[in-house]
Amino acid sequence: MAETAVVIGGGLVGAACAEMLARRGCRVTVVEAGVVGGGATAAGMGHLVVMDDSPAQLALTSRSLELWQDLARTLPAAAEYRQCGTLWVASDEEELAGVTPKQAAYHAAGREAELIGAAELARLEPHLRSGLAGGLRVPGDGVVYAPVGAKVLLERAGADLVRGRAEALVPGGVRLEGGRVLKADLTVVANGIQATGLLPELPLRGRRGQLVITERGSDVGVSHQLVELGYLKSAHGSDEDSVAFNVQPRPTGQLLIGSSRQFLQPGSPPTSGDLDWPLLRRMLTRAAEYLPEVARLNALRVWTGTRAASPDHLPIIGPHPEREGVYLAVGHEGLGITTALGTAEVLASQLGGAASVLGGYDFGLTRRSLKEVTHA
Repeated sequence: MAETAVVIGGGLVGAACAEMLARRGCRVTVVEAGVVGGGATAAGMGHLVVMDDSPAQLALTSRSLELWQDLARTLPAAAEYRQCGTLWVASDEEELAGVTPKQAAYHAAGREAELIGAAELARLEPHLRSGLAGGLRVPGDGVVYAPVGAKVLLERAGADLVRGRAEALVPGGVRLEGGRVLKADLTVVANGIQATGLLPELPLRGRRGQLVITERGSDVGVSHQLVELGYLKSAHGSDEDSVAFNVQPRPTGQLLIGSSRQFLQPGSPPTSGDLDWPLLRRMLTRAAEYLPEVARLNALRVWTGTRAASPDHLPIIGPHPEREGVYLAVGHEGLGITTALGTAEVLASQLGGAASVLGGYDFGLTRRSLKEVTHA
């Protein structure tokens, strides 16, 4: 096991990797150009969700939620962890009929998932519009305020925090802007889409999302994270700009409203923060189709963030095939908060730790195609 490590990126993924390395006896330095837990970590919804796009994704998200549930016992109140569950909402009978294989996949992964009809959906979430067919309730899913989670993990790691921007990877370490070189036995690149500036060969694209949070004091409350069953098709099905109904309850009584997906155009800054107002209006219109009273609420804040997306929607975790001592933890897209702890566990197993329950799946840079990963 390496004695020293540099982790590039102080978001939740980087913090989880730093904490794992520290537990294994490493002296860890974390390089962060901005705020710890900022960037994509702060821009996301904090939805801890099991997803089943592929067997590998299902295994990673399911294991990660187990790790989150263990961690939650020791998180401070400021982390706002709640196991509110997810309600996948079916707009019609066709979507409801498609829930059965999803439910079976969750059960096979050891996750509880309950099929509910229209009457039960209306009882659980009375502010949803009438006429919806039902849905799938996944009670083990949750939400967390991810920036606090990142800070907690870094504190537990006892890591040295270096404020600065990583300019280049060098043999045995990383060079910062200004010329300072940090030496270490291993380097973990965990700074999201910014990783392409260090490693342009990475197959990553910036994918931007926008969120709205409502003012406090609203009488439009929800109890679960609400997501339309058409989410996967609308949010991930193509390169086109897309929106989907996705609403989260906040402890303050506010609603966090998503979601949109938009690939950045070639040549755009990797963390472009410009809002796309037409796309935002589409997103809010979509939300009102499921939760009509959203239309009368006032927005307190609107923001955007950029995630790093890989071609097969799976994170890239593991050693760089051509750079000795360099490990990757990037490409999580919208699941970085969910899968941060699972990512750290996978990395630990690759560094010679205890065997991971995810050992049968290939998350490395050298995986050749989506087909090979999803049929592992």
